[in-house]
Amino acid sequence: MKAPDNFWQFDKDISGCGVFGVIDKKKQLISGTMPINAMCTMHDRGNGLGGGFAAYGIYPHHADKYAFHVMCDDQNGLDGAERIIKEFFDIAESQPIPTRKTLAIKNPPIVWRFFVTPKDVRPRWEHLDEADYVVSVVMHINKTVGGAFVFSSGKNMGAFKGVGFPEDIADFFRLDEYSAYIWTGHNRFPTNTPGWWGGAHPFTILDWAIVHNGEISSYGINKRYLCQHDYECTLMTDTEVVAYLLDLLIRKHGLSKRMASRVFAPPFWDEIDRMPEEERKACEALRMVYGSAMLNGPFAILVTDGKSMMGLNDRVKLRPLIVAEKDDMVFMSSEESSIREVCPQLDRVWAPKAGEPVIVEVEA
Repeated sequence: MKAPDNFWQFDKDISGCGVFGVIDKKKQLISGTMPINAMCTMHDRGNGLGGGFAAYGIYPHHADKYAFHVMCDDQNGLDGAERIIKEFFDIAESQPIPTRKTLAIKNPPIVWRFFVTPKDVRPRWEHLDEADYVVSVVMHINKTVGGAFVFSSGKNMGAFKGVGFPEDIADFFRLDEYSAYIWTGHNRFPTNTPGWWGGAHPFTILDWAIVHNGEISSYGINKRYLCQHDYECTLMTDTEVVAYLLDLLIRKHGLSKRMASRVFAPPFWDEIDRMPEEERKACEALRMVYGSAMLNGPFAILVTDGKSMMGLNDRVKLRPLIVAEKDDMVFMSSEESSIREVCPQLDRVWAPKAGEPVIVEVEA
């Protein structure tokens, strides 16, 4: 059999989805045009079935309130979500999320935002602290209200996502009009899960937002583990579990981000055996206690929470991740080209080792 004429032609290995993140350590605001342009460079990493962004510092006038971003199939879905929100929260402001018509986005859902504070007298879950209360209401809406999903619920931040290429989603949500001190972006190439508005990245809960390139093959056991801790996985995409695991491990169980990264991508047992005794015991304990929270499969993830950005590869680095610095800004991306598109002159560029987190904290 004769090989095709273009058999030896160079083909770019796109290795699945594309991720991009930028953080300014001094919390200086960055125009939305930067992440948009960076994601345009990685257009070929998606197929138009998912794109999205997360941004921090975008609601300074409501910085002390939870910003609920809700997507709904129809008015009935919105009415159902609003009914529950009114039951559990005081609403300071309610409005459609600003959008513009664009030819690339067809049949979008209703997208709405509520700026809310928990009621002083709670009708339910009164024994929980405020963060757990908010998580419980979000899970309740996403599980019980047909055709409605809360897809963002943090303070002074928001997720914007849907079916389309990232640049189309950015145009639809008018992200060029926003400025933030942390941005993440995602271009999705769905593999074994549906391409739909709720299943696009980022995935969020409270201030956490995650974008992911890869496949979480441990989704089943991760989901069962989360259900034991009252997290409901309803968005039909493997990456959803990572957002909830972060909230559980770091906020509720008090692990550091570095320790949580060792749960997600633990060292191999032969590596653990060679560690100094104290470190070895800690890694053994993490593997035994949190075995059901380990992430199997190839992944490169970016994690943000309003105070930091963390990049992490799986423990054999089956997905690309590049980190770069320029003055007070730190970039993380699937490709160096996307970083140099928006910041050609960099102070430092490197590829983190497999399983080794890169954690950047804001200084202000």
